[in-house]
Amino acid sequence: MQSPRMEKNWASDHLHTIRTLMERSALYRRALAPVMIAAGVLGMGGAAVTHLAGLESTRAFSLAWLGIGAVTVCACFLLVRRQALKDSEPLLSLPTRRIVGALTPCFLAGLAAGVQPWLTPTPPPAWLIAAVWITAYGCALHAAGFFMQRGIKLFGWLFVLAGTGLLLLGGSSAPLQSPHAAHNVMGSFFGALHLGYGVYLYFTEKARNRP
Repeated sequence: MQSPRMEKNWASDHLHTIRTLMERSALYRRALAPVMIAAGVLGMGGAAVTHLAGLESTRAFSLAWLGIGAVTVCACFLLVRRQALKDSEPLLSLPTRRIVGALTPCFLAGLAAGVQPWLTPTPPPAWLIAAVWITAYGCALHAAGFFMQRGIKLFGWLFVLAGTGLLLLGGSSAPLQSPHAAHNVMGSFFGALHLGYGVYLYFTEKARNRP
């Protein structure tokens, strides 16, 4: 059982963390614009490459998009690192660790969905994996939204609702059963939506900083 002094110290540390997160929410918003734009460009480029390569099997789909996701994560990490160095902020500060902790469970669920086709003789359809990825990503954004401004939570809800709709209706939708439908879905959500949100953040932040 914790002593009153330990509980007081814990509460003080917790309040300090929340205060720091709120103070840095504007910084995260500035950093988010180039991250979203980069993710959108890579997502749309990945969709174009998968179409040109003619990838039709579920295993090829999962492998291709896991690779695209890994490249996107690395690119976003480098952008965040650059922003941290520019603002003289530690890369792995306590708020950053909290955000990573909020994202990790959903990202692990998405990774499991991508690896699963390689562990079974009858892989699920590619559209189902895409729907799980979209839903899990939306949950991750919603969790991270606690440490940022309200917009990222709404963006996460968009992914959650879209992914849930795909899970409910995908099996009865003939267009989703085509070989390239899942690639189109991934390119639309992880490409075009990210790019659009990044452009929106860029111009609204620029307008906000005008004298």
